[in-house]
Amino acid sequence: MYNSLTERLRNQHLAIAELVAGTSNDKLTLPSMPGKWSALDNVAHLTRYQKIFIDRMHQILNEDVPVFDRYNGDLDPEFTPFRSMELPDLLDIIKADRVTIIDLVSGLTDTELPRIGVHPKYGRLTISKWAEFFVLHEAHHLFTIFQLVNSTE
Repeated sequence: MYNSLTERLRNQHLAIAELVAGTSNDKLTLPSMPGKWSALDNVAHLTRYQKIFIDRMHQILNEDVPVFDRYNGDLDPEFTPFRSMELPDLLDIIKADRVTIIDLVSGLTDTELPRIGVHPKYGRLTISKWAEFFVLHEAHHLFTIFQLVNSTE
């Protein structure tokens, strides 16, 4: 994998703590509008999605071209417990799971990196492309968290 992707995998998640530093729990848990996720819900989603990503990487490594459904947190019963966790607990899980992700992808061989998994919208993606998708998805939620905690409305 190329250096910028590896660096984002290693460090991008660290922005969460910086983005929410000094934010009251009331602000963290307040959705922008009814039916939308709060900043804390977005952190919970990122926490849960790391586990989904790890599982998908293992499937890609162990199966021949697995096909994945689009992930939707609102339809995932395993997402619910993450939504009731406190921020420090979520950050601890993210940190631990990120070590797992880094160890997994950095240990891949040249024959494993090009393995394919099929995304319902983006089609056939190599492991490197899945990792890129992962960090871009995370960045989208980081921006959402930024917006929610800094909104004056």
